[in-house]
Amino acid sequence: MKGIILAGGTGSRLFPLTRAVSKQLLPVYDKPMIYHPLTTLMLAGIREILLISTPHDLPGFQRLLGDGSELGLEIGYAEQPSPNGLAEAFVIGAEHVRGGPSALVLGDNIFHGASFGGLLRRRVADVVSGRTGCVLFGYPVRDPQRYGVGEADADGRLVSIEEKPVNPRSDRAITGLYLYDSQVADIAASITPSARGELEITDVNRVYLEQGRAELQDLGRGFAWLDTGTHESLTDAGQYVRVLENRQGVRIACVEEVALRMGFIDADACHALGARQAGSGYGEYVMGVAEQFRS
Repeated sequence: MKGIILAGGTGSRLFPLTRAVSKQLLPVYDKPMIYHPLTTLMLAGIREILLISTPHDLPGFQRLLGDGSELGLEIGYAEQPSPNGLAEAFVIGAEHVRGGPSALVLGDNIFHGASFGGLLRRRVADVVSGRTGCVLFGYPVRDPQRYGVGEADADGRLVSIEEKPVNPRSDRAITGLYLYDSQVADIAASITPSARGELEITDVNRVYLEQGRAELQDLGRGFAWLDTGTHESLTDAGQYVRVLENRQGVRIACVEEVALRMGFIDADACHALGARQAGSGYGEYVMGVAEQFRS
């Protein structure tokens, strides 16, 4: 399976923070926001990744991540000049994903849970094997009217999806993580823009719903889903990461550690990446992880 990170947009709700830098390069406590969606894909076992952003912001991501080879990844880049909808990611990235299954994650979404990696890999296997064509991830929220909302039957099969409904059929918000089979690029190319002129990911999901090939994976207790689109939610996300890291002594979304534990790099490579950042607590942590892995 290949992956796409959509990290475009203007970040206007975060002005003036985002007037000079991409929202997805802002810090979430101790690391760039983009590390969170990147490690989500890595935990799913995905190593070939296309990062889509604005022409202005792409150089910043390239300076930070390079071609991904130091992490055992292959990272490519593509431009989205204007925010024309989430489904446009599959139009822009058609050659990247065509012929195989793919995952899309939004650059400002943060997922965390002790068993999240294993769950992701199981759901990726369901799509790769053809058992289902689409897996969405639902998270219970107290104000579902603000979100796209999914409803599933007892077997997890998606039975309805609505965008910001007045009377929601469930409290499961559709998060910014999507798994699709090889049809998705063609489906995205076939839909028409909505009234607001965007290619809506909900319209892609409805095609799979109508085919009876969409599932809603519930992320309930034990998982956290945060987005970072406002000053308040960005601060909340940073505080969440700070509290857990300081209490548990582990780093959330540490790309070097995830690469090591997933077998993408070895302990020596991980240690070298930490040594390059040795002037920080983060670098010392990465070196410590590598040393523990050796023992």
